[in-house]
Amino acid sequence: MIAIVDYGVGNLFSLRASFAAIGAEVQVSSDESVIRSAEKIILPGVGAFEDAAKKLRESGLGDVVCDEAKKGKPILGICLGMQMLFEKSFEYGEHEGLGLIKGNVRPIADVIPEGLKIPHIGWNALTFKGEKSPIFKYINEGDCVYFVHSYYAADCSDAVIATAEYGAELTAAVASGNVYGCQFHPEKSGDVGLSILRAFVELEV
Repeated sequence: MIAIVDYGVGNLFSLRASFAAIGAEVQVSSDESVIRSAEKIILPGVGAFEDAAKKLRESGLGDVVCDEAKKGKPILGICLGMQMLFEKSFEYGEHEGLGLIKGNVRPIADVIPEGLKIPHIGWNALTFKGEKSPIFKYINEGDCVYFVHSYYAADCSDAVIATAEYGAELTAAVASGNVYGCQFHPEKSGDVGLSILRAFVELEV
């Protein structure tokens, strides 16, 4: 069973529908026991980092995710959920993340040319970095996925497994051991996104 963490932030319906479409057993839950009993965990998120971090912390589910990650359980953070995996975000201040991946979350405005729209919204091709990640086993370099974001993961070169071009090379996906993150939305990325979710489901525990 795949647990999607419900801490009051995230596009839970479309995520659940995507996993159902690939035949995966999935449960959206805020119940600690359900999340701990799952084979794998999805950490979703949309909106502002500070608000999401507060909700995750106050729910106690941030500690659950960290505990399970440290036990070796596969974790996948999506969009803001991916950003939450890092040590710190500089979105309207300075805010602590879960610290499961080394690095920080910074404004894309600092690195893209003036005139490009923010947030970055749309389809962009993936460029793989290093050895092809197991979560990309069903897709090819150059396949396109759907982004909606104003901030990006920085200072994390060792963890980057894919980038996308938007006036600058931006982090598209990361991995550190059993912890994975996608800045894009697999659940909004058609067959390519479903293929990434399928590969995550098939990861050996």
